[in-house]
Amino acid sequence: MSSKIVDRDQAKEIINQLKTIGKKIGFTSGVFDILHVGHINYLRSAKEQCDFLIVAVNSDRSVKSYKDQFRPVIGELQRVAVVSALSDVDLVFLFDENNNRENIFALKPDFYFKAGDYSKEKLTSAPLVEEYGGKVVIIPIAEEQSTTKIIEKIEKNFLARHIKEGSLIDRSKPKPAIFVDRDGTINIDPGYVGEVERFQLYDGALEGLKKLRDAGFFIIIVTNQQGIALGHFTKSQLFKVHSHLMRQSAKIGLLIDRLAYCPHSASEGCECRKPQTGMIDEAVRYFNIDLANSFVIGDTTTDIQLAKNAGCRSVLVNTGKAGKDGEYQAQPDYTAESLEAAASLILNLRM
Repeated sequence: MSSKIVDRDQAKEIINQLKTIGKKIGFTSGVFDILHVGHINYLRSAKEQCDFLIVAVNSDRSVKSYKDQFRPVIGELQRVAVVSALSDVDLVFLFDENNNRENIFALKPDFYFKAGDYSKEKLTSAPLVEEYGGKVVIIPIAEEQSTTKIIEKIEKNFLARHIKEGSLIDRSKPKPAIFVDRDGTINIDPGYVGEVERFQLYDGALEGLKKLRDAGFFIIIVTNQQGIALGHFTKSQLFKVHSHLMRQSAKIGLLIDRLAYCPHSASEGCECRKPQTGMIDEAVRYFNIDLANSFVIGDTTTDIQLAKNAGCRSVLVNTGKAGKDGEYQAQPDYTAESLEAAASLILNLRM
């Protein structure tokens, strides 16, 4: 491990020693997910304005909390290692908070650097820096580059190549989707599945979804996961379960196009919790979906009401709650014994 990599307490001790000999300390933070020229120029400019530059790198947990479930691309330990290898960086540590208040309070740097896409007025830590006599420095962005833009370019090029080769569905034309519930439909629902050990697939569930995707449907999982809001499990635990699901799907050649979840409780009144159509609306914005010929498959009346709200047809499966949850009066268009049977039913309807 690089000698530059420390924890926050160690960083505090080192900085206090440097201050006693008059060194000017600079501090900044960031995700540094896919390192690019914008990062290099920013850190170089920061180092030119101080004697000692310390960088705090967001943990995987904190990144997911304010970006999305697919970020970061690079894990926290690798990101810290890469940043520590830069000559302009003198010290690196990992932090788990969503803002820099704890970092600023502990380190009290002479200079707090932020990139030019921020303004001093929007920095919640700025008053804390100025209170002890530090200075907030906004560094203009010299290169119009970002990790998000890089990811979007990779995705666009990858998609264009595979559309040309015919190995993925062409999103340029409207295609129907299967919006499928998770707990009680794809897997057994023992209540609040937050551990991989409690995630048990129904026989034939993934195989049924593969048949539907092979037939030209997008496969989009839409699942309410209020266990997060209620404290039964964390987002990190949920991601581990979903990573396991993706790996199981890959084993049989099934590509799940999107896995959407609502982390809110029923009392929060969000737009994504089923039967609200937020998760479907988001998928429609990304894919070119033919809703009229799409289906919602689920085990509850909530799923059936979701289908009606979104303008899709519905299939109620007799697994999980089997429609006996009593939440809504909505009646399904079709019923099936299982997800695998629902897939066969839908494919027969297309014949």
